[in-house]
Amino acid sequence: METTQSSSSWRDAYKGMSSDNIKGLVLALSSSFFIGASFIVKKKGLKKAGASGVRAGVGGYSYLYEPLWWVGMITMIVGEIANFAAYAFAPAILVTPLGALSIIISAVLAHIILREKLHIFGILGCALCVVGSTTIVLHAPQERGIDSVTEVWDLAMEPAFLFYAALVVTAALVLVFHFIPLYGQTHIMVYIGVCSLVGSLSVMSVKALGIALKLTLSGTNQLIYPQTWAFTLVVVFCVITQMNYLNKALDTFNTAVVSPIYYTMFTSLTILASVIMFKDWDRQSPTQVITEMCGFVTILSGTFLLHKTKDMADGTSSQLSQILPYILNLCLIMLLKSRVGSSSSTRMHKYSEEDGFGPEGIPLRRQESMRSP
Repeated sequence: METTQSSSSWRDAYKGMSSDNIKGLVLALSSSFFIGASFIVKKKGLKKAGASGVRAGVGGYSYLYEPLWWVGMITMIVGEIANFAAYAFAPAILVTPLGALSIIISAVLAHIILREKLHIFGILGCALCVVGSTTIVLHAPQERGIDSVTEVWDLAMEPAFLFYAALVVTAALVLVFHFIPLYGQTHIMVYIGVCSLVGSLSVMSVKALGIALKLTLSGTNQLIYPQTWAFTLVVVFCVITQMNYLNKALDTFNTAVVSPIYYTMFTSLTILASVIMFKDWDRQSPTQVITEMCGFVTILSGTFLLHKTKDMADGTSSQLSQILPYILNLCLIMLLKSRVGSSSSTRMHKYSEEDGFGPEGIPLRRQESMRSP
């Protein structure tokens, strides 16, 4: 009986992947490869430019004259274009968490090229990111059917999303004008906070613009609507802001720390914005929502390991080894959850309470100790 239910669950999961979701998945995967590599190339360009000019972390822009930085920027642009196209086909809940692969790529390349040490627990963190991403992909909701960019505009003008947008803009302005002058050089969360807050709005605008272009290419011209151009202006402003503060974060702090923390905050806020604006969870059962959240927690656990192993000396590896059974147990729970489907939702909740990983959260503090020497 259990085997039959498991096979049925897998068949239902694969049937749930529509052609649009598959297109979005492929585009998102290719985007992660390009973006992950761009972090390393840009970091080398920033270091080279900082050696002969004013560093970006203290307000300099000498990196604009460094060809290597531009190579990294072009690589990132290619990845962002693929990511842009992915949002036109698949919901943000599917596309955004796949950015975990860019963390894996950047961490591995930083270990090889930049000599930023990646310990065995960092490798385990990469594996957790893959497990969590796979879980989310298999349970992602279908893309919402939209026939015009004006429908997206109406969703953006609803009170709930307007309230969220107002909070984001206010928080970003407070960080820029109050906290960055005081703590920008010592607290990584300040720079990344601006990038993540603004990024959640940019993704919603990118998705709207992607839908408009997809409909236009299919024969329904959306360029005649002023809403299309309004979303375009928001995208341009948000992307420029993100790039500016991301450059400052990369130049000031270690790449292996910037990438996972930025991913965690950006993904969390983007999923929240998508749930509010596009109401993704309204089209799913409680079991699917719980499974997706468990997958996301698994990804956060992976990024936490990558974060902690940055400052782990060889003598302290035995201390972290005590949490290995907990991590392996978490992986096992996630795999079992993906296989048994809805019949295990109650048991999954029980395990999460017994293990205690839900209330503990993911500690990402003491960022001042993470600066590159």
